[in-house]
Amino acid sequence: MKIVVLSSLAFSLVNFRGKLLEEMRRAGHEVVAVAPDDDPDVRARLDAIGVKFRTVPMARTGTNLISDAATVWAYVKLLREERPDKVVAYTQKPIIYGGIACRIAGVRQYYALMSGLGYVFSDAARSRRILRAVFCRLYRAGLKDAKRIFVFNSDDRADMLAAGIIDPSSPVVEVPGSGVDLDRFGHAHLPPGPVRFLMIGRLMRDKGVWEYAKAAAIVTKRNPEVRFQLIGRAETDNETGLDAGDVARLASDYPVEVIDGTDDVPAFLRQCHVFVLPTYYREGLPRTILEALAVGRAIVTTDMPGCRDAVTDGLNGFLVAPRDPSALAGAMLTLAKDRNLVERMAVRSRQLAEDVYDVRKVNALLLDEMGIVGERSAGPRPDAASSEPPTIDGVRAARA
Repeated sequence: MKIVVLSSLAFSLVNFRGKLLEEMRRAGHEVVAVAPDDDPDVRARLDAIGVKFRTVPMARTGTNLISDAATVWAYVKLLREERPDKVVAYTQKPIIYGGIACRIAGVRQYYALMSGLGYVFSDAARSRRILRAVFCRLYRAGLKDAKRIFVFNSDDRADMLAAGIIDPSSPVVEVPGSGVDLDRFGHAHLPPGPVRFLMIGRLMRDKGVWEYAKAAAIVTKRNPEVRFQLIGRAETDNETGLDAGDVARLASDYPVEVIDGTDDVPAFLRQCHVFVLPTYYREGLPRTILEALAVGRAIVTTDMPGCRDAVTDGLNGFLVAPRDPSALAGAMLTLAKDRNLVERMAVRSRQLAEDVYDVRKVNALLLDEMGIVGERSAGPRPDAASSEPPTIDGVRAARA
């Protein structure tokens, strides 16, 4: 069987979907990974696991209809050349234009991984009704003939129904995100020293960057020993992104150490005590939260779709209202003064990662739902004997 996987960024193929691609190859299938950017390192890493890499032009951001139409026809050309049995797409444009291209090219087995509804469904785009209406129609066109539509949280199906993107009969399956590699993000004991809070994410207003900075200022006045780190780069191409001037102001005006990206996320997670993500962006299931769970860290995040799926308030972290620095600071102060609570939450986070979010379990569920099981399996599939989806504390992976 030949499988084509469509993405909007080459790096994501190895960073977010590498284990899934490996499982497809291990099952004996031919795999072609597609991205708009030709990254030599990604190409080499894919080649090492036997995955072919191809590029298709795409404007990752923006709504230029001419360039987007060119992407559709480039997809059609690629699909006619590769003649895949199945196509799997993730992120907005590959899902929309990949689905349309599959219909034109005659590919009947199309699967969409909806990792979040994105900017047009966030509060920042609430006034842009025309833009939202256009994307709802595009999503509907892209998902029309999908064999499975995978969602990462318990809210997306209802929101997609309300927006007219899908019908009640659409084959929606809820899965626990994209999973997390428990070996790479191994459990680590809490470090000594003052409590250290860490936020990792794209530097965008709707990721809650300013709320994090303001909450840090509130906490520091009460507890000067507490430390705050923020890892991320300026997002000049994003409508809600912070530019270099904003980043400089963050570092100078607030008690936050700003780090311009990292190639070793696990190391920073091991050095912190609590992970914080005060987002009000329309998330799917934030990857950074799953990584923090795996390392074994208490989580402070917002009561938003996706975030609340992975955190049970008071059990493995705290859920706070979005856009509320005071509430965020209150949760962080509670943890800063109670190391035993931090420790208990850390243990529960790791247990949740093992029981629900292990990438091997998530990939087994995805492959089973897509009918991509071993033609030439290299060994038993994790949890192959169990037909029940994993559940813990209300977190589930079941057909919606």
